[in-house]
Amino acid sequence: MASAAEQLAANLNFSAFAKAEELKKRIWFTLGALLVYRFGTYVPLPGINPEAFAQAFGQAQQGIVGLFNMFTGGAVERMAILALGIMPYISASIIIQLLTSVVPSLEQLKKEGEQGRKVINQYTRYGTVVLATFQAYGIAVGLEGATNVVVDPGWFFRISAVISLVGGTMFLMWLGEQITARGIGNGISLIIFAGIVAGLPAAIVSTLELGRQGALATPIILGIILLSVAVIALIVFMERAQRRLLIQYPKRQMGNRMFEGNTSFLPLKLNTAGVIPPIFASSLLLVPATISGLGTTGGEDSMLTTVTALLGHGQPLYMLLYAALIVFFCYFYTAIVFNPTDTADNLKKHGGFIPGIRPGERTAQYIDYVLTRITSVGAIYIVLVCLLPEFLISATGVPFYFGGTSLLIVVSVTMDTVSQIQGHLLAHQYEGLVKKAKLRGKRR
Repeated sequence: MASAAEQLAANLNFSAFAKAEELKKRIWFTLGALLVYRFGTYVPLPGINPEAFAQAFGQAQQGIVGLFNMFTGGAVERMAILALGIMPYISASIIIQLLTSVVPSLEQLKKEGEQGRKVINQYTRYGTVVLATFQAYGIAVGLEGATNVVVDPGWFFRISAVISLVGGTMFLMWLGEQITARGIGNGISLIIFAGIVAGLPAAIVSTLELGRQGALATPIILGIILLSVAVIALIVFMERAQRRLLIQYPKRQMGNRMFEGNTSFLPLKLNTAGVIPPIFASSLLLVPATISGLGTTGGEDSMLTTVTALLGHGQPLYMLLYAALIVFFCYFYTAIVFNPTDTADNLKKHGGFIPGIRPGERTAQYIDYVLTRITSVGAIYIVLVCLLPEFLISATGVPFYFGGTSLLIVVSVTMDTVSQIQGHLLAHQYEGLVKKAKLRGKRR
């Protein structure tokens, strides 16, 4: 039998959306914020020769630099003030979360609730400034090393470039927080989503143009389309997959009445970490290649050039590091967002138990055992989705937008945003039902 929430969700229609004024304001705010972000990707960095940079970028757009350009919505190929994108913030978040697990003072802050979370967020912002400054200075030096890219090289250009790029990253961080608080969906994920989607039409046109020129055979293009559809279907199926643990509650007596024990389920998502593992893994792989991909200061045989070549799409080192980082962050982020011990304690407080498992520590161990097994499956799924298309990219030269990472982010963020919209509609309809019930009560 469908639950009340499912029945209500089935009855959602356009009229319900039209009456949800708060939801419409949130959607318009989100669209407006993303429009501002897209405008920022076209504001050029001061002191750059666009034609010379376009030529230099055309020689370095393969590999990591092309992936970086995808995540920033094309801001890198235009060398805009938002060229660093949101990646420094993501890298700082990774570092702070890792430190939270090993530094006792940070671990204590995490347990202090909302106040501790605010302090940790502040540390993340400080870390973002440091990382963004380092990366921005590297980009400025790299640009000066490229031929005729910088109009007037020197410290004035370096300082202005660092201020512009760091300011752009901090603005995106603030904009993402505003979307999360006042809009719909996760702001940081939506910014990355908007960057990927904005380049999708150009990627499709580029692929079709390769087919028209004969560089890509028609069967290959059809295969790419079928593969993309299959990957999307797999992502939707796996993101909705759950392992439900049966929870039983004993009989309860309230006054003179005895209530029968009921049952419920503890849902454990197959992919608890969501899109975080590939985003984190990509951001870490982008950091060491930021300078080497955009500058030519060290010559063809320099170490940075070698790193860029080894981290190119389809290269064994890139595949190995990418897969290892995805698996690591699947387990790491799942451990952060889901604590089996706390879940077992909450079940024990409310009298719930898993049949055949003793409440308390044994329940926590059992939940951790199940969560570890399904996280293993989820990690394998994400690695396959993210890496299998990479072989296609390296073999055919298809744009990065058809890669598994981009599809995973686009589909997952879309599902999460739609889910939040449905949640707001449900809340709005429940409020309407409560108001009608109150009016009926007054009339009686």
